[in-house]
Amino acid sequence: MKKTFRTLLSLGMAALMLQGCGSQNKADVAFVPKYDKESEFSLTVAGYYGNFESLESEFERFYEYYPNASLQYVTMDDYNNVISSALVNSEPPDIFTTNSWMIGNEAYDDMFNACEVLSDSSVGIDYSCISESLIRTTDSGDVVMIPIFATSFGMLVNLDIFEKEGLKVPTDFGELMDVCAKLKSAGYESPMMGADRFSGSGLFNCFAYPMYAYNVKNNIDKIDAINNFEPGSGEFMRPSLERLNELINSGCIDLAKCQEEITDEYDSVIMRFFEGDVPMMFATGDVVSGTAKRESKSDAFSAHPFKYRFYAAPSADDGGFFINSTSICFSVNKNSRNIDMANEFMRFLINRKELGNMAALKRLIPPVDDLSVDEIYSELSKMPADRCFSDKETGLLDPAVRQFRAAIYAVGNGTMTVDEAVAAYGNIPEE
Repeated sequence: MKKTFRTLLSLGMAALMLQGCGSQNKADVAFVPKYDKESEFSLTVAGYYGNFESLESEFERFYEYYPNASLQYVTMDDYNNVISSALVNSEPPDIFTTNSWMIGNEAYDDMFNACEVLSDSSVGIDYSCISESLIRTTDSGDVVMIPIFATSFGMLVNLDIFEKEGLKVPTDFGELMDVCAKLKSAGYESPMMGADRFSGSGLFNCFAYPMYAYNVKNNIDKIDAINNFEPGSGEFMRPSLERLNELINSGCIDLAKCQEEITDEYDSVIMRFFEGDVPMMFATGDVVSGTAKRESKSDAFSAHPFKYRFYAAPSADDGGFFINSTSICFSVNKNSRNIDMANEFMRFLINRKELGNMAALKRLIPPVDDLSVDEIYSELSKMPADRCFSDKETGLLDPAVRQFRAAIYAVGNGTMTVDEAVAAYGNIPEE
């Protein structure tokens, strides 16, 4: 049965990067408060992070301008299912987190309808520092969600191992095969590891999704067929599924070892990597964000620290891909009792300096146009411009992304062949 999905936000194309994965740096205008410094008000920001220290540091900076303000962050259990109703209850949040994967899902129509139009000139938010390719607009051209953090897909690399073995970090699939063979000969049982999970942070997704997304981007005229699971659209998965199959069959990664030693796609990935004997560990930026706090929690890393960085996975014959992908956005509840001050906080927050401060504390990629990132992500800035793109440029909606994830999970674990997954696109069981 043919399925259709309403595209909530437009998919206009925009250039992601101008020179490599960098861009021109525009000067920010200094924040000048619009209201009386002695104004008394309270704001609540709702989200799903267990803690949000980087946001709380921004609260403290905001108090320098409004010392009588009171801001708090609250975590909601089952956030994705309760946020819409929370916006209309007796004590609704003033600002709340939104995600790009919510786009096109009718379950979030009420949530998006409750969003303030942040692009309205009367609101006064200048978001020109945000990478244009990450900005989504409604069908009518309104901006209702602004990226706060960006992330990507790739792998953590133990640079000390590569230095010890006299090897260079691979930049294409041929080099990856050669490096893995040499690492196995040197005694590394599984040169690559990761979480065998049905998730965006799962090892299969970190390896194969960027290659798939690049193929879709280059066939953007077929995006409606792909999103609607039209017959034959599963063929667009074939190149990345075949490459994943090649990786699994190469012996570069021991799936049984991954399944036994990595029990979740976040904490366990980081702590296993910190044992120091894994040359390459598949991860996303959202996982990398947890590394700084866990260095001191790892006895192995504390005893024998090593240098590590994040790289794009070299999945294609001519290299890897950098997807500048939105991690979370902030939206403002248009029914907020403190709507003016909610917009004022957003006006304060949305500039290169404050977003950079938040990203540095959270160890994520800032969504700004010059990619001024933590050193751990520095290799991404060296990626060729034609291999850098944003998740928006693919046009993929969440149901299509989840079907690809189901396909790679099945092919990677040997429960489906590539041909079977391609033919079953749209009906592949999801974990």
